[in-house]
Amino acid sequence: MTPDDPSALITTVELTWTEKQVERWLRFGRPVADTILDRQRRMLSFVPGSVFAFVRWAANDYGTVESHIDIVRTVGSGEDYQTVPCVRPGGEVLLHQTSWPRVQRVLEAIDAVEAQDIDPTEVSPDYWRHVHHRLEARKQPDAYTKARHRAWLRRRALH
Repeated sequence: MTPDDPSALITTVELTWTEKQVERWLRFGRPVADTILDRQRRMLSFVPGSVFAFVRWAANDYGTVESHIDIVRTVGSGEDYQTVPCVRPGGEVLLHQTSWPRVQRVLEAIDAVEAQDIDPTEVSPDYWRHVHHRLEARKQPDAYTKARHRAWLRRRALH
């Protein structure tokens, strides 16, 4: 791929769903393409600057063996990025949590944002970082308010 190649700007996320074994799904995000690979797998494509929440869960005969949530901002050509399983090439990880209790806390934070009629893809990246750091410190994250969101939208419009 060259920098002039439009496909160099696309980030793909592979979703998998094998009931009670492997579940990789999107909690929120706006893909520009959705390709069905087979009965259990799909490939979603995102343009640079998109934000999505990606949940990964797996279990075996003894119970849950993996629980993760990542909130990722996709990057453009030449931008630095972090790798995330099933996300190619990767992205700017705004939030990463492991263990089902922490994943649930992030899902609750997303629900609280949506309860205010705010699209989580439009939330300030700083807020997702805040949630990540507060959960790492075993503290309750602050609520994302409409006032905070308006301030973020104004700040973003200046750039």
